[in-house]
Amino acid sequence: MRGLPFAHGGPPLRGRLRAVPEDFEVDECLGFTPDGQGEHLFLRIEKRGANTEWVARQLAVALRVAPMAVSFSGLKDRHAVTRQTFSIHLPGKIEPDLGALAIEGVRVLDAARHSRKLKRGTHRRNGFRIRLTDVEGSREAAETIIAAIVARGVPNHFGEQRFGRDDDNLRLAEALFGGARLDRQRRGYALSAARSAIFNRVLGERVAAGTWDAALNGEVWMLAGTHSIFGPQVFDDALAARLVAGDIDPTGPLWGRGDLRSTGEVAAIEQGVAEAMATFAAGLAAAGLEQERRALRLRPAEFSHHWDGDTALVLSFTLPAGAFATTVVRELCEIVA
Repeated sequence: MRGLPFAHGGPPLRGRLRAVPEDFEVDECLGFTPDGQGEHLFLRIEKRGANTEWVARQLAVALRVAPMAVSFSGLKDRHAVTRQTFSIHLPGKIEPDLGALAIEGVRVLDAARHSRKLKRGTHRRNGFRIRLTDVEGSREAAETIIAAIVARGVPNHFGEQRFGRDDDNLRLAEALFGGARLDRQRRGYALSAARSAIFNRVLGERVAAGTWDAALNGEVWMLAGTHSIFGPQVFDDALAARLVAGDIDPTGPLWGRGDLRSTGEVAAIEQGVAEAMATFAAGLAAAGLEQERRALRLRPAEFSHHWDGDTALVLSFTLPAGAFATTVVRELCEIVA
């Protein structure tokens, strides 16, 4: 997200994030309850300072199953305390001794059977509790920005973690589109980073123009809280009311093969970015990804905040799956090492 414009005038605060893992807590909500039967054991786990994929591998070893037998819905931050669900394919009636699991930084909170495996992107939302420390700046200005975030939301950028340390995943994408052979995991990282970079550039142009939460000619809309899209269509009073109410959001492209659904002014912006990032756009199409859409606006729910002493600010909010808490934080606070 480096270099992207701000929607609310720029952060009035400076501070530290993740001085300790407990400063960044994530609570995954599946949106459904395991049905209590079946071949898949759902484990709700709390992890501290651990990578999601590393935990999955450790679970496979500890439960003596193949790595492919362990699945999860979403990747969660390593430098954090996170609670999320893993599923393990364990047919039969013998239940493992979960009390004997000894994985560093991992604690089993709950276990239940379910009839289906947990697939990627299944969870509905994530709850965040973020503690910013060594905070400097104007509290009065911060309160103004917080009010704007609650009222209007923030640009739905992909966070820096999507691109890897020092943009390593973008360099993987350049290598992939240049003919390099990558294993399945690194190929996935590369494609995702390239797609996210195009989207962020489009959104950045809309933010700079002040139209990231407004209607342009040729807009494609997404129903808030879903992946359902419609349009383009004439922007009338009914659509205007739904936009203000947060019922619908304008969208940007997740690049792939095929024609853009957007038209007019929106399509001109998106096609211009694709031409400027032609290697990524062509590579994504050649890889077989289809054109999809993502909301340009992100509206945190259940937002609250309080000051903890003189130099710490605690933020709590929920976001839909696939959204990044750092996109909310960046509008309010510049993060320093």
